[in-house]
Amino acid sequence: MGAPTAVLFDNDGLLLDTESVWTRAEQDLFERRGLEFTLSDKQELVGTPAHISGEIIARKLGEPGRGPELIAELDELVFAELEQGIDTMVGARELVAELGSRAVPLALVSNSPLRFVTRALELVGLEAAFDAVVSGHEVAAPKPEPDPYLHACELLAAGPDGAFALEDSPTGVSSALAAGLTVIGVPSIPGVVLEEAHVVVSSLEDPALPGHLGLDSSS
Repeated sequence: MGAPTAVLFDNDGLLLDTESVWTRAEQDLFERRGLEFTLSDKQELVGTPAHISGEIIARKLGEPGRGPELIAELDELVFAELEQGIDTMVGARELVAELGSRAVPLALVSNSPLRFVTRALELVGLEAAFDAVVSGHEVAAPKPEPDPYLHACELLAAGPDGAFALEDSPTGVSSALAAGLTVIGVPSIPGVVLEEAHVVVSSLEDPALPGHLGLDSSS
């Protein structure tokens, strides 16, 4: 197997440990209303696009029809949490550096707002690491539709054949599969199953990952 023609990373919980940022903000949102945010709640929300997560949150909070307002409130909580600091996921910096040293085209493909993604990359010093950054808010339809991944491939001038997507949510896996990419699942939330992915690894430093990506000891 040759080197990949492109590698496309999800952001929250895959490249960056920003899923914890979202979790703290979600906890705050629920606590404002005297409710507890549980692991089950998180499992239902992870990876979902804003219009879906807004409906889920509105239902759970007993505020039907207020999805957009609740997402706006959550976004402000998220941005405040983000400025407290974040880090990369285990193995992320090393993998990005290895792929960059091989001149593999890289893209970041997220359902989060673009200003959140770009600021998060700045905070960890990876703003120059990616050849393209795509938000689901900036295309016709977010994940699980294929649009974000198709647009990223266009920006990279790379077809889906030979390109890989790294994803930590079923929503993201569905999106990348629909776009025709080879999908490697990397779960970040306990209980989230990525059975539709072509292969699943434990983390970005899993010793099996380089082989799945077509990376060997040669450069």
